[in-house]
Amino acid sequence: MRAHDIPEKFKDLLVPNKVQNVICTGNVGSKEMTDYLKGLSDNFYMVKGDYDDNQQLPENKVITIGKFKVGIVHGHQIVPWGDDEALANYARELDCDILVSGHTHQHKINSVGGKFFVNPGSATGAYSSFKTETYPSFILLEILSTSIKAFIYEYKNGKCQITKGSLIDDKEEEEQ
Repeated sequence: MRAHDIPEKFKDLLVPNKVQNVICTGNVGSKEMTDYLKGLSDNFYMVKGDYDDNQQLPENKVITIGKFKVGIVHGHQIVPWGDDEALANYARELDCDILVSGHTHQHKINSVGGKFFVNPGSATGAYSSFKTETYPSFILLEILSTSIKAFIYEYKNGKCQITKGSLIDDKEEEEQ
C-alpha cells in the first residue's frame, strides 16, 4: 500500500528553512508532497524511485556537504536490497563517504569499510515487504567538520520518538 502523506506531527517538525539540505530517495507519491519537500530547503535533492513517473529525476546523485561526499540512490538498484556488502559496493562505485538509500522502508544507520549508510525509512510509513509492521520515519543528519550525528524520528502509537546516534563523533575522529 502506498501512503501519500506524512504524519501531521512530522509536518509540525519539518518547517521551511530549518534544515540546510533535504535528501529524498524517491517514491514520494504525489506532486503536492514533492512540492512540500522542496519548500523545506533551497537545497533539495531527489532521485528516481522505482514507482516515480518523472523521467527527469536521476537514478543516483552525489552531492558534497562539508567535507563529505553524499551519494543518493533509491535502493531498488542495489541487490540484495539493503545488504551491507551490496551497499558498500555501490558506495565505492559512486565514490562517496555516505550513501543515503531507501526502498526497504525500514530506517537503518550503519557502516562497512569506512563507508556510512543511511536509510531514512519511509516518511509516510508505506508498506514494507521486509516487516509486517511499518512506522513512518525520517532521519536528520547533523554534519559538522569532525562529526556526523543522526537523529531518527519515528511515529509510533501516536507519538514521535527520537533516537540519537553517531556515524562519526569527535572522539572517533581524534583516535584516527
